[in-house]
Amino acid sequence: MSHPNSFDVRRSRLSDPFLHAVADDKSRQVRRKVALVANFPPQQCGIATFTGDIVEHVQRFEPRISFASYCLADPGVHGSTAYRHIDRHDRSSYLAAAGDINASGVDAVWVQHEYGIFGGDHGEYVCDFVDALAEPLILTLHTVLEQPDPAQLRILRHLVSRASRMMVMSEEGRELLAGIYGAAHENIVVIEHGAPDRPFCEAADAKRRLGLADDPILMTFGLLGPGKGLETAICALPAIVAAHPHVRYRIVGATHPNLVAQEGEAYRSKLEALAAELGVASNIEWVNRFLETDELLDQLEACDIYLTPYLNLQQSTSGTLSYAVALGRAVVSTPYKHARELLSGGTGRLVPPQDSSAIAREVNALLGDRSALHALQHAAYERGRRTVWPAFAANVAALIDATARTAAARRAPRAPSFDAVAEMTDSTGLLQHGNGIVADRRHGYCLDDNARALMLTNLSGNGPEGAQRKEALIYAAFLQDAWNPAERRFRNFMAFNRHWLEDEGSEDSNGRAFWALGHTIARSGDERLSRWAIRLYDQVAEALGDLGSPRAVAFVMLGALERLRVDPRHVASRSLVERGGELLCSLLAAARRPDWPWFEAVLGYDNTRLPQALLEAGVFCGIGEWRNEGLATLRWITERQTSAKGYFRPIGSETFGKPHTIMPFDQQPLEAQAHIEACLAAHRVDPQGGWLIPARAAHDWFFGRNDRGVSLVDPATGRCFDGITPRGINENSGAESILAFQLASHAFIGLFENDIARDTSGNPAKAKMRDSQPAGDPARTA
Repeated sequence: MSHPNSFDVRRSRLSDPFLHAVADDKSRQVRRKVALVANFPPQQCGIATFTGDIVEHVQRFEPRISFASYCLADPGVHGSTAYRHIDRHDRSSYLAAAGDINASGVDAVWVQHEYGIFGGDHGEYVCDFVDALAEPLILTLHTVLEQPDPAQLRILRHLVSRASRMMVMSEEGRELLAGIYGAAHENIVVIEHGAPDRPFCEAADAKRRLGLADDPILMTFGLLGPGKGLETAICALPAIVAAHPHVRYRIVGATHPNLVAQEGEAYRSKLEALAAELGVASNIEWVNRFLETDELLDQLEACDIYLTPYLNLQQSTSGTLSYAVALGRAVVSTPYKHARELLSGGTGRLVPPQDSSAIAREVNALLGDRSALHALQHAAYERGRRTVWPAFAANVAALIDATARTAAARRAPRAPSFDAVAEMTDSTGLLQHGNGIVADRRHGYCLDDNARALMLTNLSGNGPEGAQRKEALIYAAFLQDAWNPAERRFRNFMAFNRHWLEDEGSEDSNGRAFWALGHTIARSGDERLSRWAIRLYDQVAEALGDLGSPRAVAFVMLGALERLRVDPRHVASRSLVERGGELLCSLLAAARRPDWPWFEAVLGYDNTRLPQALLEAGVFCGIGEWRNEGLATLRWITERQTSAKGYFRPIGSETFGKPHTIMPFDQQPLEAQAHIEACLAAHRVDPQGGWLIPARAAHDWFFGRNDRGVSLVDPATGRCFDGITPRGINENSGAESILAFQLASHAFIGLFENDIARDTSGNPAKAKMRDSQPAGDPARTA
């Protein structure tokens, strides 16, 4: 089945228009560094061989691509020093590796997934690993099960939900991944297993080079185990030997180490006993060792027919099958997934599983007709040209280019249109959620968003002639109606039918409403609206003095500080600021530890409001300790919200509730707004502290300088998407996100409109903004 929105890289040439566009990127010689996670040589398994080939051949044919290799290893087994190691059975080792990758500045992470190579129940530790990754994830599925058990289904669906791109090696694998595991077709790429690019070699010539007699040679290679179907092939030998007495069947490969650990060489002995019982022991040559790639290729060239009598028909990939076809060997195989596709169209011969007579029939037919054997070998060789390593490397480079983040150009700040806010507003207030770009009435309204919206109109124009005067009055009326004097609290959630859903809202929503009142007192363009805010502020100030949530306290402090800017002697406001400063300092002292100098053991939303409130309180009250602790904690959280490449990386919502943990997703616009405003507050106090750099980075996050290279905003409409997931944009557009973008833009524009960003001569500090950009950034603009 063809999918027009997917890009197919099965051919050795990049014929898909999308891939052509990506491949053109190569002309610019864009260098990419990728963290590659899998088994690696000298481990003896197919995955290790494959990843060793990736590193060798991709770097050979696409030298602009480099790899940082992370090897899954057993405890105490460290292998090559060329790799970083992940203890496959230690959950914390996966998290440490993810942290190392996040700090390394790679462009993407490429995980090779196969059952049995990851630790935990059914290999579930890989889920912890991908959850902690910030960089785009490429996931290669070496096996896509048609009938997974519940744990396998759960784990693979989770991996699919985190991957930016998924690579499979067969069309059938793509269909299963989409149909069973919920992957989007457009995110699945088919790249066939790579194979050697050698000139065609006659088997007789290869036999001479290896010192082998020119007898008919059959061959199977791989780690020995019951799933290989070797019993069926051995049972086929009597009929083959009867027609071709000198035939030799070379069974090449060591017994699987897991099997050896369980039962020693009992399985190999069983096969040898079967051969002796059938009278064909002298026709079998056992090569009991794991072959390195070059020797394996020499051995493959020396066989006339390659057998893969595998029992598992769900097997999506066989590296040695790809090798055998690319080398021009005739193949007789059971119809597992990879074989069905690769051997279609006359490239090989398929036989039913566990059917020794069918194997004997096909082998005898080929050995008895040399012209048919040679024709099949040449057909296989021709088919293999599509999978040779130069083609594989080109396709992998295109996949990496399509996945890796591309830095967006910096955008000069300008006020976004208010249209998006107006479109979410009715006569009651601001609707809180969006379904795509359409307001979703099912979820009604909330106090938080209407408080933020009122603050926005204070900045964008709510005076008597202001463009947003009407909306400002709607939001103010919502706050007014939300106050419940009986409970001495604001209510938060209101249904679309204007029915309040609670008598008392959360502490955080109460704190934000109070902040909006202080903000309106200080910044509204309408004196009458300011007087209204004063009356409601004075009514609720005493009641909200006992809030205990750290963010609610910070919001109240910020609201009180707004009131104090216009009325420095307001006693109640000063009391709120002093109480809040003492509370935040006591929380910091109780929760602080050497690696976690923060107010709480967990990080949540609006994190930077805590140091911002403490900093501003310290400045107003003249308490140096508060000022310094505010700057220090803001510096700490800023460092943790800055990627290795200097991008803003907000604390992800998956962090919430997890002590002393930071997760990169989902990333929400509210964090960028809070970070900008907190850094600008720090800049006022500490103008030489470099605070404009993280403020600029948080502003640029909206426009695509982020972990997925996606723009969240449209300044022409003022709309903002709801955030960034591991897969890209959350395409809903709710009130919180729209307001975060709008408020962040107005805060950042303030750099150009007030004396914070003016030099001593009074000129706008465009030069300062240039200086605020990280050194060496290729996208630096004024």
